[in-house]
Amino acid sequence: TTRSWDFLGLNQTVKRNATAESNVIVGVLDSGIWPESDSFSDEGFGPPPKKWKGACKGGQNFTCNNKLIGARAYHSDSARDMDGHGTHTASTAAGNNVVNASFYGLAEGIARGGVPSARIAAYKVCDDKECTSEDILAGFDDAIADGVDLISVSLGLDIPVYFYEDSVAIGAFHAAEKGVLVMQSAGNSGTTGFQFVSSVAPWILSVAASTTDRLFVDKVVLGNGWKTLTGLSVNSFSLNRTKVPLVYGLQATSYCNEADARACHGHCLNKTLVKNKIVLCDEMDGVDAAYDAGALGVITKYDLDDVSFVVPLPGITLSSKDYDLVISYFNSTKEPKAEIFRSETIKDKFAPIVASFSSRGPNAFVPDILKARIGL
Repeated sequence: TTRSWDFLGLNQTVKRNATAESNVIVGVLDSGIWPESDSFSDEGFGPPPKKWKGACKGGQNFTCNNKLIGARAYHSDSARDMDGHGTHTASTAAGNNVVNASFYGLAEGIARGGVPSARIAAYKVCDDKECTSEDILAGFDDAIADGVDLISVSLGLDIPVYFYEDSVAIGAFHAAEKGVLVMQSAGNSGTTGFQFVSSVAPWILSVAASTTDRLFVDKVVLGNGWKTLTGLSVNSFSLNRTKVPLVYGLQATSYCNEADARACHGHCLNKTLVKNKIVLCDEMDGVDAAYDAGALGVITKYDLDDVSFVVPLPGITLSSKDYDLVISYFNSTKEPKAEIFRSETIKDKFAPIVASFSSRGPNAFVPDILKARIGL
Protein backbone atom coordinates (compact mmCIF):
# COMPACT_ATOMS: atom_id res chain seq x y z
CA THR A 1 0.00 0.00 0.00
CA THR A 2 2.96 2.35 -0.38
CA ARG A 3 1.48 3.19 -3.79
CA SER A 4 -2.17 2.02 -3.88
CA TRP A 5 -3.86 4.96 -2.16
CA ASP A 6 -1.78 7.57 -4.00
CA PHE A 7 -2.74 5.91 -7.27
CA LEU A 8 -6.42 6.10 -6.29
CA GLY A 9 -6.07 9.84 -5.64
CA LEU A 10 -6.04 9.61 -1.85
CA ASN A 11 -2.57 10.99 -1.30
CA GLN A 12 -1.07 12.51 1.83
CA THR A 13 -2.16 16.04 0.93
CA VAL A 14 -5.88 15.21 0.78
CA LYS A 15 -7.77 17.11 3.47
CA ARG A 16 -9.21 14.69 6.01
CA ASN A 17 -11.23 14.87 9.21
CA ALA A 18 -9.17 12.75 11.58
CA THR A 19 -11.62 13.30 14.44
CA ALA A 20 -14.56 11.94 12.47
CA GLU A 21 -12.50 9.12 11.02
CA SER A 22 -11.28 8.04 14.46
CA ASN A 23 -14.91 7.33 15.37
CA VAL A 24 -15.18 4.78 12.55
CA ILE A 25 -14.79 1.15 13.62
CA VAL A 26 -13.89 -1.41 10.95
CA GLY A 27 -14.64 -5.03 11.79
CA VAL A 28 -12.44 -7.53 9.95
CA LEU A 29 -13.58 -11.15 9.64
CA ASP A 30 -10.52 -13.08 8.57
CA SER A 31 -7.59 -15.16 9.85
CA GLY A 32 -6.92 -12.92 12.83
CA ILE A 33 -4.40 -10.11 13.24
CA TRP A 34 -0.80 -9.52 14.36
CA PRO A 35 -1.25 -6.92 17.12
CA GLU A 36 2.42 -5.90 17.36
CA SER A 37 2.52 -4.61 13.77
CA ASP A 38 3.29 -0.90 13.43
CA SER A 39 0.12 -0.66 11.36
CA PHE A 40 -1.87 -1.15 14.57
CA SER A 41 0.11 1.03 16.99
CA ASP A 42 -2.12 3.37 19.01
CA GLU A 43 0.36 6.24 19.24
CA GLY A 44 -1.67 9.45 19.05
CA PHE A 45 -5.03 7.70 19.49
CA GLY A 46 -7.50 8.60 22.20
CA PRO A 47 -9.90 6.16 23.90
CA PRO A 48 -12.22 4.02 21.73
CA PRO A 49 -15.51 5.59 20.60
CA LYS A 50 -18.27 5.51 23.22
CA LYS A 51 -20.41 3.36 20.92
CA TRP A 52 -17.87 0.52 21.22
CA LYS A 53 -19.29 -2.36 23.24
CA GLY A 54 -16.77 -5.03 22.35
CA ALA A 55 -13.93 -6.72 24.18
CA CYS A 56 -10.36 -7.89 23.71
CA LYS A 57 -10.54 -11.67 23.83
CA GLY A 58 -7.46 -12.42 21.77
CA GLY A 59 -6.03 -15.09 24.05
CA GLN A 60 -2.69 -15.31 25.84
CA ASN A 61 0.04 -12.79 25.00
CA PHE A 62 -2.39 -10.79 22.90
CA THR A 63 -2.93 -7.14 23.72
CA CYS A 64 -5.38 -4.67 22.22
CA ASN A 65 -4.98 -0.89 22.36
CA ASN A 66 -6.73 2.30 21.28
CA LYS A 67 -6.17 1.44 17.60
CA LEU A 68 -6.84 -2.30 17.66
CA ILE A 69 -9.73 -1.95 20.06
CA GLY A 70 -11.11 -5.47 19.97
CA ALA A 71 -10.34 -9.05 19.03
CA ARG A 72 -12.14 -12.36 19.23
CA ALA A 73 -11.32 -15.92 18.26
CA TYR A 74 -13.67 -18.85 17.88
CA HIS A 75 -12.35 -22.36 17.29
CA SER A 76 -8.83 -21.07 17.89
CA ASP A 77 -7.32 -20.24 21.29
CA SER A 78 -5.88 -16.98 19.98
CA ALA A 79 -6.87 -14.19 17.62
CA ARG A 80 -3.24 -13.95 16.52
CA ASP A 81 -2.82 -14.24 12.75
CA MET A 82 -0.55 -17.14 11.83
CA ASP A 83 -1.37 -16.89 8.13
CA GLY A 84 -0.86 -13.19 7.36
CA HIS A 85 -4.04 -12.72 5.37
CA GLY A 86 -6.07 -11.05 8.10
CA THR A 87 -3.22 -8.71 9.01
CA HIS A 88 -2.89 -7.80 5.33
CA THR A 89 -6.58 -7.03 4.84
CA ALA A 90 -6.92 -5.11 8.12
CA SER A 91 -3.90 -2.92 7.40
CA THR A 92 -5.12 -2.30 3.84
CA ALA A 93 -8.45 -1.05 5.15
CA ALA A 94 -7.35 0.99 8.16
CA GLY A 95 -3.66 0.55 8.92
CA ASN A 96 -1.66 3.45 10.35
CA ASN A 97 0.79 5.52 8.36
CA VAL A 98 4.06 3.57 8.55
CA VAL A 99 6.90 5.69 7.19
CA ASN A 100 9.96 4.29 5.43
CA ALA A 101 8.22 0.99 4.81
CA SER A 102 9.65 -1.37 2.21
CA PHE A 103 10.15 -5.02 1.41
CA TYR A 104 13.92 -5.29 1.80
CA GLY A 105 14.30 -2.03 -0.09
CA LEU A 106 11.56 -2.67 -2.65
CA ALA A 107 8.37 -0.55 -2.80
CA GLU A 108 9.69 2.11 -0.43
CA GLY A 109 7.25 4.68 0.89
CA ILE A 110 4.53 5.22 3.46
CA ALA A 111 2.44 2.10 3.96
CA ARG A 112 -1.07 2.93 5.09
CA GLY A 113 -4.69 1.94 4.99
CA GLY A 114 -7.56 3.75 3.34
CA VAL A 115 -8.58 5.34 6.64
CA PRO A 116 -5.50 5.39 8.91
CA SER A 117 -7.35 7.08 11.78
CA ALA A 118 -10.09 4.45 11.98
CA ARG A 119 -10.25 1.79 14.70
CA ILE A 120 -10.04 -1.93 14.01
CA ALA A 121 -11.76 -4.92 15.59
CA ALA A 122 -10.50 -8.34 14.47
CA TYR A 123 -12.62 -11.49 14.40
CA LYS A 124 -10.68 -14.67 13.72
CA VAL A 125 -13.15 -16.83 11.82
CA CYS A 126 -10.54 -18.79 9.86
CA ASP A 127 -7.73 -21.05 11.03
CA ASP A 128 -5.05 -22.76 8.97
CA LYS A 129 -7.54 -25.33 7.70
CA GLU A 130 -10.87 -23.66 7.01
CA CYS A 131 -13.40 -20.92 7.70
CA THR A 132 -16.47 -22.61 9.13
CA SER A 133 -20.00 -21.26 8.69
CA GLU A 134 -20.42 -21.51 12.46
CA ASP A 135 -17.47 -19.20 13.10
CA ILE A 136 -18.38 -16.78 10.31
CA LEU A 137 -21.91 -16.33 11.65
CA ALA A 138 -20.60 -15.94 15.20
CA GLY A 139 -18.17 -13.31 13.94
CA PHE A 140 -20.96 -11.36 12.27
CA ASP A 141 -23.14 -11.54 15.38
CA ASP A 142 -20.32 -10.31 17.60
CA ALA A 143 -19.22 -7.54 15.23
CA ILE A 144 -22.77 -6.19 15.00
CA ALA A 145 -23.28 -6.35 18.76
CA ASP A 146 -19.86 -4.78 19.40
CA GLY A 147 -20.83 -1.67 17.45
CA VAL A 148 -18.68 -1.74 14.31
CA ASP A 149 -19.61 0.58 11.43
CA LEU A 150 -18.25 -1.52 8.58
CA ILE A 151 -17.39 -5.19 8.15
CA SER A 152 -14.66 -6.34 5.77
CA VAL A 153 -14.84 -9.98 4.63
CA SER A 154 -12.05 -11.01 2.27
CA LEU A 155 -13.12 -14.63 2.02
CA GLY A 156 -15.74 -16.65 0.21
CA LEU A 157 -16.60 -19.85 -1.60
CA ASP A 158 -15.01 -21.02 -4.84
CA ILE A 159 -18.41 -20.98 -6.54
CA PRO A 160 -21.54 -18.93 -5.81
CA VAL A 161 -24.33 -20.58 -3.80
CA TYR A 162 -27.88 -19.57 -2.91
CA PHE A 163 -28.24 -16.91 -0.25
CA TYR A 164 -29.71 -19.31 2.31
CA GLU A 165 -26.63 -21.58 1.97
CA ASP A 166 -24.08 -18.76 2.19
CA SER A 167 -23.02 -17.87 5.74
CA VAL A 168 -21.52 -14.56 4.60
CA ALA A 169 -24.76 -13.56 2.85
CA ILE A 170 -26.79 -14.50 5.92
CA GLY A 171 -24.49 -12.63 8.30
CA ALA A 172 -24.35 -9.62 6.00
CA PHE A 173 -28.15 -9.50 5.85
CA HIS A 174 -28.31 -9.19 9.62
CA ALA A 175 -25.64 -6.48 9.44
CA ALA A 176 -27.57 -4.58 6.77
CA GLU A 177 -30.67 -4.64 8.97
CA LYS A 178 -28.60 -2.84 11.64
CA GLY A 179 -27.18 -0.32 9.18
CA VAL A 180 -23.72 -1.92 8.99
CA LEU A 181 -22.19 -2.04 5.51
CA VAL A 182 -20.50 -5.32 4.57
CA MET A 183 -17.76 -5.40 1.94
CA GLN A 184 -16.72 -8.75 0.48
CA SER A 185 -14.12 -9.76 -2.07
CA ALA A 186 -15.74 -10.67 -5.39
CA GLY A 187 -13.64 -13.80 -5.79
CA ASN A 188 -10.46 -15.05 -7.41
CA SER A 189 -11.81 -17.09 -10.33
CA GLY A 190 -10.07 -14.85 -12.85
CA THR A 191 -10.79 -15.24 -16.54
CA THR A 192 -11.31 -19.00 -16.45
CA GLY A 193 -14.66 -20.77 -16.51
CA PHE A 194 -17.81 -18.72 -16.02
CA GLN A 195 -16.07 -15.92 -14.09
CA PHE A 196 -18.98 -15.72 -11.64
CA VAL A 197 -18.54 -13.63 -8.52
CA SER A 198 -18.86 -15.59 -5.29
CA SER A 199 -20.23 -12.51 -3.51
CA VAL A 200 -23.76 -12.55 -4.91
CA ALA A 201 -26.09 -11.02 -2.29
CA PRO A 202 -27.38 -7.59 -3.39
CA TRP A 203 -26.99 -6.22 0.16
CA ILE A 204 -23.19 -6.74 0.01
CA LEU A 205 -20.70 -4.35 -1.59
CA SER A 206 -18.63 -6.70 -3.78
CA VAL A 207 -15.07 -5.57 -4.40
CA ALA A 208 -13.03 -6.77 -7.34
CA ALA A 209 -9.26 -6.43 -7.68
CA SER A 210 -7.59 -4.01 -10.05
CA THR A 211 -4.01 -3.23 -10.94
CA THR A 212 -2.05 -0.17 -9.88
CA ASP A 213 0.51 1.59 -12.03
CA ARG A 214 3.43 -0.14 -10.29
CA LEU A 215 4.83 -3.48 -11.46
CA PHE A 216 7.58 -5.57 -9.92
CA VAL A 217 9.70 -7.03 -12.70
CA ASP A 218 12.79 -9.16 -12.79
CA LYS A 219 15.36 -10.15 -15.39
CA VAL A 220 17.28 -13.31 -16.14
CA VAL A 221 20.33 -13.40 -18.41
CA LEU A 222 21.07 -16.69 -20.15
CA GLY A 223 24.67 -17.66 -20.76
CA ASN A 224 27.16 -14.90 -21.42
CA GLY A 225 24.52 -12.39 -22.42
CA TRP A 226 23.00 -14.66 -25.08
CA LYS A 227 19.48 -13.66 -24.09
CA THR A 228 17.89 -11.38 -21.49
CA LEU A 229 14.30 -12.16 -20.51
CA THR A 230 11.97 -10.09 -18.33
CA GLY A 231 9.46 -11.68 -15.99
CA LEU A 232 7.67 -10.99 -12.74
CA SER A 233 8.56 -11.57 -9.10
CA VAL A 234 9.14 -9.72 -5.87
CA ASN A 235 12.74 -10.86 -5.57
CA SER A 236 14.87 -9.06 -3.00
CA PHE A 237 17.91 -11.23 -3.68
CA SER A 238 20.89 -10.82 -5.97
CA LEU A 239 23.34 -13.37 -7.32
CA ASN A 240 26.01 -10.64 -7.39
CA ARG A 241 26.56 -10.88 -11.12
CA THR A 242 27.39 -14.56 -10.90
CA LYS A 243 26.42 -17.03 -13.62
CA VAL A 244 24.92 -20.12 -12.01
CA PRO A 245 24.49 -23.59 -13.59
CA LEU A 246 20.95 -24.55 -14.61
CA VAL A 247 19.22 -27.84 -13.93
CA TYR A 248 15.75 -28.89 -15.08
CA GLY A 249 13.43 -30.48 -12.55
CA LEU A 250 13.13 -33.44 -14.91
CA GLN A 251 16.85 -34.18 -14.49
CA ALA A 252 16.96 -33.39 -10.77
CA THR A 253 14.98 -36.35 -9.48
CA SER A 254 15.23 -40.11 -9.43
CA TYR A 255 11.91 -41.08 -7.90
CA CYS A 256 9.10 -38.96 -9.41
CA ASN A 257 7.14 -39.46 -12.61
CA GLU A 258 7.90 -37.19 -15.55
CA ALA A 259 5.02 -34.74 -15.05
CA ASP A 260 5.74 -34.25 -11.34
CA ALA A 261 9.46 -33.93 -11.99
CA ARG A 262 9.00 -31.24 -14.65
CA ALA A 263 6.78 -29.26 -12.27
CA CYS A 264 9.06 -29.88 -9.24
CA HIS A 265 6.11 -31.18 -7.24
CA GLY A 266 6.37 -32.07 -3.59
CA HIS A 267 9.72 -33.57 -2.66
CA CYS A 268 10.73 -34.52 -6.18
CA LEU A 269 13.93 -32.46 -6.20
CA ASN A 270 17.12 -34.21 -5.16
CA LYS A 271 19.04 -31.90 -2.81
CA THR A 272 22.41 -33.04 -4.12
CA LEU A 273 21.45 -32.45 -7.76
CA VAL A 274 20.13 -28.90 -7.19
CA LYS A 275 22.81 -27.64 -4.80
CA ASN A 276 24.35 -24.35 -6.03
CA LYS A 277 22.12 -24.39 -9.12
CA ILE A 278 19.11 -22.58 -10.57
CA VAL A 279 16.22 -25.02 -11.02
CA LEU A 280 13.77 -24.84 -13.94
CA CYS A 281 10.24 -25.79 -12.86
CA ASP A 282 7.16 -25.92 -15.09
CA GLU A 283 4.81 -24.77 -12.31
CA MET A 284 4.76 -22.17 -9.53
CA ASP A 285 4.87 -24.91 -6.89
CA GLY A 286 8.51 -25.23 -7.85
CA VAL A 287 9.43 -22.05 -5.99
CA ASP A 288 8.90 -23.53 -2.53
CA ALA A 289 10.20 -26.92 -3.64
CA ALA A 290 13.45 -25.39 -4.90
CA TYR A 291 13.86 -23.43 -1.68
CA ASP A 292 13.22 -26.49 0.49
CA ALA A 293 15.72 -28.52 -1.55
CA GLY A 294 18.44 -25.91 -1.09
CA ALA A 295 18.67 -24.65 -4.67
CA LEU A 296 20.39 -21.35 -5.34
CA GLY A 297 17.58 -20.01 -7.54
CA VAL A 298 14.48 -20.93 -9.51
CA ILE A 299 12.82 -20.11 -12.83
CA THR A 300 9.14 -21.02 -13.25
CA LYS A 301 6.35 -20.66 -15.78
CA TYR A 302 3.26 -18.53 -15.11
CA ASP A 303 1.12 -16.81 -17.72
CA LEU A 304 -0.66 -14.08 -15.74
CA ASP A 305 1.16 -10.89 -16.62
CA ASP A 306 0.08 -8.66 -13.72
CA VAL A 307 0.89 -10.76 -10.65
CA SER A 308 4.30 -10.72 -8.96
CA PHE A 309 4.83 -13.33 -6.26
CA VAL A 310 7.21 -12.94 -3.35
CA VAL A 311 10.00 -15.52 -3.65
CA PRO A 312 12.20 -16.83 -0.80
CA LEU A 313 15.26 -17.20 -3.04
CA PRO A 314 16.49 -15.62 -6.30
CA GLY A 315 13.58 -16.42 -8.60
CA ILE A 316 11.58 -15.27 -11.59
CA THR A 317 8.33 -16.29 -13.30
CA LEU A 318 8.24 -16.17 -17.09
CA SER A 319 5.51 -16.42 -19.70
CA SER A 320 5.17 -19.79 -21.45
CA LYS A 321 6.86 -18.36 -24.53
CA ASP A 322 9.90 -17.09 -22.64
CA TYR A 323 10.08 -20.14 -20.39
CA ASP A 324 10.20 -22.36 -23.47
CA LEU A 325 13.15 -20.29 -24.69
CA VAL A 326 14.96 -21.11 -21.45
CA ILE A 327 14.21 -24.82 -21.85
CA SER A 328 15.42 -24.67 -25.45
CA TYR A 329 18.64 -22.98 -24.33
CA PHE A 330 19.06 -25.58 -21.58
CA ASN A 331 18.63 -28.49 -24.00
CA SER A 332 20.96 -27.06 -26.64
CA THR A 333 23.85 -25.94 -24.43
CA LYS A 334 26.57 -28.11 -22.94
CA GLU A 335 26.95 -26.09 -19.74
CA PRO A 336 23.85 -23.87 -19.45
CA LYS A 337 24.12 -21.02 -16.97
CA ALA A 338 22.05 -18.01 -15.99
CA GLU A 339 21.94 -15.03 -13.70
CA ILE A 340 18.80 -13.75 -11.97
CA PHE A 341 18.74 -10.08 -11.04
CA ARG A 342 17.08 -8.35 -8.11
CA SER A 343 13.57 -7.05 -8.82
CA GLU A 344 12.89 -3.45 -9.75
CA THR A 345 9.71 -1.41 -10.11
CA ILE A 346 8.41 -0.01 -13.37
CA LYS A 347 5.33 2.02 -14.30
CA ASP A 348 2.40 0.09 -15.73
CA LYS A 349 0.92 2.39 -18.35
CA PHE A 350 -2.18 0.22 -18.76
CA ALA A 351 -3.38 0.53 -15.16
CA PRO A 352 -5.96 0.40 -13.84
CA ILE A 353 -7.51 -2.73 -15.31
CA VAL A 354 -9.30 -5.61 -13.63
CA ALA A 355 -6.64 -7.93 -12.25
CA SER A 356 -6.21 -11.20 -14.11
CA PHE A 357 -7.10 -13.28 -11.04
CA SER A 358 -10.19 -11.27 -10.07
CA SER A 359 -13.72 -12.53 -10.59
CA ARG A 360 -15.56 -10.38 -13.11
CA GLY A 361 -19.20 -11.36 -12.96
CA PRO A 362 -22.00 -11.62 -13.81
CA ASN A 363 -23.98 -12.59 -10.75
CA ALA A 364 -25.25 -16.14 -11.27
CA PHE A 365 -28.21 -15.75 -8.89
CA VAL A 366 -29.22 -12.13 -9.43
CA PRO A 367 -28.34 -11.65 -13.13
CA ASP A 368 -29.97 -8.22 -13.35
CA ILE A 369 -27.32 -6.86 -10.95
CA LEU A 370 -23.95 -6.41 -12.62
CA LYS A 371 -20.99 -7.01 -10.31
CA ALA A 372 -18.16 -6.72 -9.52
CA ARG A 373 -17.35 -3.10 -8.87
CA ILE A 374 -13.74 -2.16 -9.21
CA GLY A 375 -11.89 -1.50 -5.99
CA LEU A 376 -8.44 -2.15 -4.58
